[in-house]
Amino acid sequence: MGIDHITRRAIVLGGLATIVSGCGAPEDWTIRSVFAGDPDQNPRYRKQEVAYYGWEAPGTVIVNTGERFLYYVESGGRATRYGIAVGQEGLSFKGEAIIGRKAEWPSWRPTEDMMLRKPRLAQYANGVPGGPLNPLGAAALYLYQGGQDTLFRVHGTNEPWSIGQAVSNGCIRMTNANIVDLFNRVPVGTRVVVI
Repeated sequence: MGIDHITRRAIVLGGLATIVSGCGAPEDWTIRSVFAGDPDQNPRYRKQEVAYYGWEAPGTVIVNTGERFLYYVESGGRATRYGIAVGQEGLSFKGEAIIGRKAEWPSWRPTEDMMLRKPRLAQYANGVPGGPLNPLGAAALYLYQGGQDTLFRVHGTNEPWSIGQAVSNGCIRMTNANIVDLFNRVPVGTRVVVI
């Protein structure tokens, strides 16, 4: 199934299949992540087209961590705005990068710094395969500077209720539906500005 065909139904059914099969889940994962209400129900974080008055060229991604919004700049003074969750205080990436890599249902492995801050994450040191239980959700955009991976991502989440909060280990979280939409719109090499 291509990333452009992922639906909420597929995510829910995938999560149910995983639960029924008895596969292990992260210790803080709960069944509410599969049955969570539509996170876009909060009008503040709902994906929408908005006026854009900045200087960035169409095709640029702008992440405003203070506002908790990601903007995909379009032509004609418009942008698509998405609600996001951001990194906890002191853990956020700031500056310019490019999308150096894209992945559907990516695997995840906590960094050494993450495991030092949160020792319970050491149980995932060998990684978590892609799928509904993976913290990176349905897709990830990998941020690079100077040809090097910054270890920061724009990605989906299995915790959609976190949108609008400063809760992550530094990455930018979007609902799975919204990361799929953005994933399909941005190519590798897209400029990203995080403020």
